[in-house]
Amino acid sequence: MAEKEKACGLHCTKINNISVTIGKQQILKNVSIHIHCGELTVIIGRNGAGKSTLLKAILGEIKHTGTITFVDMKENRTKNIRIGYVPQSINIEKDMPTTVYDFCASFMSSKPVWIKKDKGLYEKIKTSLKKFNADKLIDKGIGNLSGGELQRVLLTVATTPLPNLLILDEPVSGIDRNGIKAFYELVNKLKTENDISIILVSHDLDLVKKYADKVILLDQEIIKEGTPEVVYNSEEFKEVFGELGSAI
Repeated sequence: MAEKEKACGLHCTKINNISVTIGKQQILKNVSIHIHCGELTVIIGRNGAGKSTLLKAILGEIKHTGTITFVDMKENRTKNIRIGYVPQSINIEKDMPTTVYDFCASFMSSKPVWIKKDKGLYEKIKTSLKKFNADKLIDKGIGNLSGGELQRVLLTVATTPLPNLLILDEPVSGIDRNGIKAFYELVNKLKTENDISIILVSHDLDLVKKYADKVILLDQEIIKEGTPEVVYNSEEFKEVFGELGSAI
C-alpha cells in the first residue's frame, strides 16, 4: 500500500523529473521529490548514486532537465525560492586573518567589510550566531575554527535571512561523533522552530533514522522513499547497504 501523501503546510518545494546527463552517461533519471515545510528530507545511497549531483541541479549549478518550483500555499501561487546552502567543505587557509565577523559580514552586507566595523551589523551577526551557539566565535579567526565550529558559522550564513529551502551536502565530514550529533540537533531545532524545508545528504544511517522525516534512497533514480522505517526495512535498502543495512 502506498504511503499516504502528507498535506502541504504554508509552503512546499516540488522537484519534478530532474535528469542529468554528462557526456553519454546519465547521472540522474527522472527524480521527483515533494518537499514539505517543517520537514527534514535526507538523501542516502551508495557512492556515485548522484546525491551531490541532485543538489547541484537544485542549486542551478549543473545543466539538467525537469523543473523545480516553490509554492506558497497561503497565497496559492508559485514564487521564487530562496535557498540556503551548506557545502561539504570549504577551503580556508589556517593563517587566514579573516574573522568570523568579517566572513559573515561579507555575505550579509553590501558594504566592504575592511573599511569600518559596523556596530549594528556586528550585533546582528552576533545574534544570528547565537542561534547556533556560535556567538562567542565572532572575533575568532575563521581559519582557526574546529570542523564543528566552522559548520555552525556556515549554517548561520546559510540561514540569514531565513531561506525557504536549506540544502546541506554531507555537512559533518571531518567532525567527531559528538559534533555530528550536536549538528543534527541544531538542524532539528531549526526545522521545528522555523518551519523550513531541509534537504540533507548523509552517510550516517543511525542519525538519519533518528532525525529524518523522509528518506530518499537514490541510485540514479529514486528506488525507495518514505519514513526511515519504511525505507530501512525495504529490500531496496538491504540490496544497497547489505549487512550494514540489516544492523540499523
